[in-house]
Amino acid sequence: LGMAAPAALQRSVVSPAGKHTASLIFLHGSGDTGQGARAWIKQILNQDMAFQHIKVIYPTAPARPYTPMKGAFSNVWFDRYKICNDCPEHIESIDSMCRGLTDLINDEVKNGIAKSRILIGGFSMGGGMAMHLAFRFHQDLAGVFALSSFLNKDSAVYQALKRNESALPELFQCHGTADELVLYSWGEETNKMLKSLGVSTSLHAFPNLNHELNRTEIEKLKSWIVKKLPVEAPKAN
Repeated sequence: LGMAAPAALQRSVVSPAGKHTASLIFLHGSGDTGQGARAWIKQILNQDMAFQHIKVIYPTAPARPYTPMKGAFSNVWFDRYKICNDCPEHIESIDSMCRGLTDLINDEVKNGIAKSRILIGGFSMGGGMAMHLAFRFHQDLAGVFALSSFLNKDSAVYQALKRNESALPELFQCHGTADELVLYSWGEETNKMLKSLGVSTSLHAFPNLNHELNRTEIEKLKSWIVKKLPVEAPKAN
């Protein structure tokens, strides 16, 4: 049969108010959709997360059998053997999704947006997916953010960075200390590992926050986004 080209990912898009000069890709958590993640953020902020010059894209992961749910179909970026940080990664599903998301990045590049003007990140599994995509395949992106996310102990990301010589995208991490699904310590360990492998990282801890997003966190994220993707000065002709 050969490799069929993956179908284009469905996406929900918040257009910039002004001239589009940068793009942000936000990956939802397991079982959610792009539309759902957008609505969640909109509910927290009382408005869309929107910018003057940045297009915000919320893609939806295709439905696939998900092992932690006993093989039930779910919108997940990749499969996991279980939700823990010391089991092996399901690398085939991670890599096949990296191809689909690369198509999404390439769509933005075709629209005239340089990769150094594209940020990728997400919540929970979405943040894990973003770290694989950026640190293994797209080291020329503007940055990566991971909210309530982690990488497994012997992640392919760490293996790739051990061999790496080039400059890496900066990582912005947020995590609730009361998270009972993805432990704060897993996020902290991920941060320390990446830092030791040459990634410039920041980790913001949110006391009493469980596996969820809150307003302070999204406001902090927005400030970081604008710092990484500033409005471009008009070019003198």
